[in-house]
Amino acid sequence: MTDWNPDLRKWGKPHYLAIVEALADDIRTGRLAVGTRLPTQRALAERLDLNFTTVARGYVEAQRRGLVEGRVGQGTFVGDPARRERTAAPAQRGAIDFSMNLPPEPQDPALLARMRAGFTALGTDLPSLLRYQGFGGTENDKAAALRWLARRGVVAGRDRLLICPGTHSALSAILGSVAQPGDAVCVERLTYPGIRSLAAHRGLRLIDLPIDAEGVDPEAFAAACTRVAPKAIYLNPLLQNPTTATIRRSRREAIIAVARRYAVAIIEDDAYGFVCPAPPPSFATLAPEITYYVAGLAKCMGAGLRVAYLVAPSPRAALPLAGALRAATVMASPITTSLATRWIEDGTAEAVLGFIRSESSARQTIAAKLLPAELVRADPHGFHLWLSLPDGWTRSAFASQARAIGLGVVGSDAFCTSGEPPEAVRLCLGGVATRTEITRALEVMAHVLERSPAMASAYI
Repeated sequence: MTDWNPDLRKWGKPHYLAIVEALADDIRTGRLAVGTRLPTQRALAERLDLNFTTVARGYVEAQRRGLVEGRVGQGTFVGDPARRERTAAPAQRGAIDFSMNLPPEPQDPALLARMRAGFTALGTDLPSLLRYQGFGGTENDKAAALRWLARRGVVAGRDRLLICPGTHSALSAILGSVAQPGDAVCVERLTYPGIRSLAAHRGLRLIDLPIDAEGVDPEAFAAACTRVAPKAIYLNPLLQNPTTATIRRSRREAIIAVARRYAVAIIEDDAYGFVCPAPPPSFATLAPEITYYVAGLAKCMGAGLRVAYLVAPSPRAALPLAGALRAATVMASPITTSLATRWIEDGTAEAVLGFIRSESSARQTIAAKLLPAELVRADPHGFHLWLSLPDGWTRSAFASQARAIGLGVVGSDAFCTSGEPPEAVRLCLGGVATRTEITRALEVMAHVLERSPAMASAYI
């Protein structure tokens, strides 16, 4: 390891930028050779009498510019200019964005080639895919969708299945079908922000229900049913966004019993249902006659694949949904739907899902080693986690501090339906970031959590 000890005063810039300028100058003049191992962030902070987060921010910016590269378990090294040229696009990514809840992106060349081959194959039938098609997908698309859903134990006839352009369109159609403006819909107290915006758009009242480590409290649900007569309950019951809670089978059955007693429809957003290798049975399996089931492909293949499979409780219930979806969207994109169908048929979807599962597990292992266990709620198969903040930190102060050092997080306000949000944030470990980048970012975050807000923000 080099004893690199730069003079930051000559640059006349904030300390973190002065570190970057000093690195660039020493690399350019040959004082730092390619492959040289740099001091650890903590060691350099002590050497320069700076706050750790200031040095961390400098290293993040240096990596963004391609000056240095991090290696998991080894440290930070002076980058190779030739390699930097070949990988210019990744080097410009900048901040690690823990705010977007995306699955990890495949990087294995063989898997990427397989995905591209499926996309290229669509070109042989491109003229037909550019035409209007019958609503709900072709017979081939529906067959593939039902094959995919059967993996989750969801069995339905084609007259109950609708292929939608993403989960949002499906949820919007369901809400419009089961409730009128002014009606009540029950949700988890901390819930998916999308359902909040959809309900507001439709003039619906959201009734929040208390949750614990296993999801919604059935007794609180029953009390709400007697008090406000909700038309539906919306649930994200597996690896819940944001808390990562999974509702076990016995509690699902208790919730179903309440819903049947009070004639309340269940809206099951099974966004992460395929990510978990051994999930509990879905509500659609346990109570198909009252469940509107939505399985989007965004979390198990990629956010840009805007396809969702909607299973209605009955063929009759599917009719108004089809009308609403047709009026709002005309049809799901034939190109996107055909790509999903091809990937399901040729096994690419299974391969992508396998990668997401294994990579998510590896990243959760990294997070478990670096972040304080008492502050984290996570599932080993998910790609997000819920971080409760230690005493002294507020969610706004922590989010602000995270932004200052190049990290994006989402505060609890985005998920809270009523009352005072908890002092907590959601972190997503997926997206384009590599394990090396995730590790470095979480090391910085762990250090920030050890300090008071005043100490962490010093010298930034």
